[in-house]
Amino acid sequence: MRLLTHNMLSSNIKGVTNGFPLRIEAEKVMERQVEMNTDFLKNIFTKIEWKPFVEAAKTLGFSQLPEDVDPSLLDSQDFLINFHHALLEIHLEEGALVCPETGRKFPVSRGIPNMLLHEDEAIIQAGKFNLSFRLAQVPCPPLH
Repeated sequence: MRLLTHNMLSSNIKGVTNGFPLRIEAEKVMERQVEMNTDFLKNIFTKIEWKPFVEAAKTLGFSQLPEDVDPSLLDSQDFLINFHHALLEIHLEEGALVCPETGRKFPVSRGIPNMLLHEDEAIIQAGKFNLSFRLAQVPCPPLH
C-alpha cells in the first residue's frame, strides 16, 4: 500500500467521528521504483493531508520531508524527488492500519488494506438491507 492510498483512507466504523488518519503498524516495508511524473505530483499536492503524510512516512522509515509546506516547494527538484519517493515508492506490504478512535486494526496483507467492517461495526441503510432481504425470500424455479 502506498502512502498515497493511506492518505485517502479513514475508518468508517459506526459511531466513529475521528477516523483519520489511520495509524500505521508496519511489519514489512518495501521500496519499488516508479517513474516520476512532475505534473501528477503538482496536481495531487493540494489533495494530500500533509501532517499525517509526514508522520506516516516517518513510521515507514523515511524522514526527508519538511514538517510544513507551501506550494512554492513544488519548484524545488529536491522536494519533488522526496515527495515522489514517499508518496509512490514506499509500500507497506504487511502490517495494520489502526483507527485512531477505537483502536480497531485493519490488516494489510501483500500491500492490500482490508477495510471491511464486522457486522456490528457497519452502518446498515435500512432500505438497502430490506431490499436484499426481500430478494432472498423470492422462491427460485428449479434448475433442469
